[in-house]
Parts: sequence; C-alpha cells; structure tokens
Amino acid sequence: MSLFDQKESHRPMVMGILNITPDSFSDGGEFYRQSSSQLDSVLNKAEQMLKSGADILDVGGESTRPGAVRPSVQEELDRVVPAVEALSQNFQCSISVDTSRAEVMRQVLDSGAAMINDVRALTEPGTLELVAERDAAVCLMHMQGKPLTMQENPAYRDVVFEVGTFLSARLEACISAGVSRENICLDPGFGFGKSFEHNMELLAGLPQLSELGLPILVGVSRKGMIGEITKKPIESRLAGSLAMAQEALYLGANILRVHDVTETCDMIRIWTAVKNKTAEYKSE
Repeated sequence: MSLFDQKESHRPMVMGILNITPDSFSDGGEFYRQSSSQLDSVLNKAEQMLKSGADILDVGGESTRPGAVRPSVQEELDRVVPAVEALSQNFQCSISVDTSRAEVMRQVLDSGAAMINDVRALTEPGTLELVAERDAAVCLMHMQGKPLTMQENPAYRDVVFEVGTFLSARLEACISAGVSRENICLDPGFGFGKSFEHNMELLAGLPQLSELGLPILVGVSRKGMIGEITKKPIESRLAGSLAMAQEALYLGANILRVHDVTETCDMIRIWTAVKNKTAEYKSE
C-alpha cells in the first residue's frame, strides 16, 4: 500500500511541519529554541500533531525560506537524524524528511523515515538512485533558482505550463530510474521562485497539474502570498492559510503541508462533510 493512499472515505491528507532550524520563516526559529531539550520539543509537538489528525510528520533541517543560506551536510544531519530516530521510536507514524542531499536521505531512511520531501526534485547527485533503491515515497517540488536568490526576479511565460512540464519531466526521470509511480507525489512549489501573481495563477491551475495523475501536495501555510492579500504578519495568517488551503482542496489538492494541524483537520472535516452531502444530494 502506498503512503499516499487516502483514508476516511478519501479524506485529504495532512502533513505537519516540524522545522528543526534556527531560521525558520514561520516562527523565526522559536521552535528550535523553545526547550532545553530539543528532542522533547520535537516529541511534544509531534504528539500534538498526531492527536489532532496529522497523517505525515515532515522534519526539516534546512531552511528554504527566501534568502536562506544552506547549512553543511553535517549540520543538517545533526539536526534531523536524532529527531527522526526519536519520532520512529516513540510513535507509529509516517515520517518525511525535507532534504535534497543523498547522504541525509540515506541516514534518515536508515533511522525510520518513509518519505523524502525534496524541494529540488531529486536533481542532486545520487538522490534519484537512492530513493529508487530504498523504495521510498517522495515528493517532487518545483523551484525556480535557489533559496538564496529565488525571489529576486522570478520570470515565466506561462507558470502553470512550465511547472507542469518540469514536474512531468522529473516524474519520467524517477520512473526510468526505478522509483515506483505509486510512491510519488508532486508539489507546485508555492513561493519558491514565484511572484504573487505566479502563485495565484498556479493555484488556479491546480486542475491542470492534477492531470498528471498523481497526488498533489500544496504548501501555502502562512506564506507571503497570504500576507500579500490579508496584510497580516506571519503569526496572524491562520485564517488566510485555512481559506487558501480549502480552495486548494476544491481545485484538486490531495495533501496539505501545514503548521496548524488542529485547525486544518477541523477545516477538512467540515469540507469533506459538505462535499459528501452535496454529492449525495446531486445524485438523488
């Protein structure tokens, strides 16, 4: 069975974000610093997310916010490997790791992770072969440029077409390398080398991306596109995040990557109940 098989009458899945970085865009690294024991913080946050309904926990040791400087391989390993080991020892859950490096992928898969969430879509040396060899689940994301400079001047002729073309090419590369199609999901990469207008066009174009026939993961939680509309700071973007996530579900998203798991799961329960009742009413 694929990790991406949806549960509860095809309810959309929720991926809870566990950033273990000192410079996370969403909290300024507060989660990284909030406890004398970082692993206790990770476990407490994970327990809250799982109780609230998270299907996947996504551990990240490299900040990919605009302008972020990449940590060394060892720094990333020191952040994520102990967290993955602790999570796998304490919970029966699906663990994803947000990384683009083959050595990090190897060690976290050895430590209990089941999924790789790669903002660079398995383009770095050795990553494609490793994921295929380990039969791991993977999320392939589109990003124009690199985190350090990606927001300086993003440009597209047709953002939906270009993102779709890139993801289709990476999908073909994965399958050719031996990655099982059922182990792959796709992420359009909201906020990764895209202007506000690009992001909005991409959201509207989700039905077109769904034609690739794979689960679509959407991560818009607390992002700048929501701030652009609401004029709210990061810590005040919950309502906007929920509204945009709900629209993404309507347009074809299957997995939501979020900071606020409790509220997102409540939204999904309401959305699913209304959707099911509307379908039942229409069929009468």
